[in-house]
Amino acid sequence: MKRDEWLIVFLPLLATWGLDRISKMWAVGIQGLQSFGLLSFALHHNPGAMLGLFSDLPPVLRVVSLSTGGAFLVCTYALIQYLLPIKSLTLRSGMSILLGGILGNVTDRILWGHVVDFIILGTPTLSTPAFNIADALQWVGYVLIMYAIIKEGEILWPENNARKRYWINPKFQLKYCYFLLGVGFGISLIAMVFSYTYMRVTLIELSGYNVNVLNKFLTPFVITFTLIVVGFSIGLFAVGKVISHRIAGPIYAFEKYVNELVEAKEKALSVRDFKLRKGDEFKNLEPLAHKLKDEFYTEGKIAGEITPESLTEIGEK
Repeated sequence: MKRDEWLIVFLPLLATWGLDRISKMWAVGIQGLQSFGLLSFALHHNPGAMLGLFSDLPPVLRVVSLSTGGAFLVCTYALIQYLLPIKSLTLRSGMSILLGGILGNVTDRILWGHVVDFIILGTPTLSTPAFNIADALQWVGYVLIMYAIIKEGEILWPENNARKRYWINPKFQLKYCYFLLGVGFGISLIAMVFSYTYMRVTLIELSGYNVNVLNKFLTPFVITFTLIVVGFSIGLFAVGKVISHRIAGPIYAFEKYVNELVEAKEKALSVRDFKLRKGDEFKNLEPLAHKLKDEFYTEGKIAGEITPESLTEIGEK
């Protein structure tokens, strides 16, 4: 994609996040209930996720896990933008709006420990739960994503562009995936040792060696961190599978094509043009294959064996 198109993709993310932050800075000054017909404003602090989910969890487990989940989504968003095989500005922009809304609430948890909700729709007897601009814009992102998937589904998952197997070279691909897992586990281990020891020493400095206090904070931390590492590892393995497929696929296809050229020359048969799938690596193999095919024909012509014309005549017979 071009630079201007990437701006179209990323600007909605920044605009969504910025609009949400501005609205919440205004909302923290709301006093009481302000009604304007079906639209009302009232300040609410949501310690959990959407609609108050997970609000009963311990603060360490709730705030840290939900905030870290936002960082995890940023990484997932970047990977999807990189791996997406089509341009689809609608789909990419929808993902940006969705992520911008999520990051707006994640920023609240990081700065304040809770999410600021202040918008209420309806009447005093029948109304929606309090929500914010980020929540509302997230639904815009969902709609754009669903619209793009329905409209561009055939382009996104073309039948004639799909390989029958995802494990083309299992030995290489598994080695690639395990390497990513090893790197991810190493980074996770370093982060866990640092953060665990830092938190433990800090707690001991503040409250003394109190076993109850240590268990209250450190146990949820270990549980949360373990769940994050498991999710991170699964994601790394899936990404490794996709990327290694894009590497192994072209190499396998090129080897198969060279064998077809050799067989075609020996038996004076026609051979197809070499073409890779969308998203494959090593696109330079396509012109190389075309050049190799031309050289095979040239050698055949000199030796009096095969030419493009003779292949056509053989095909007609």
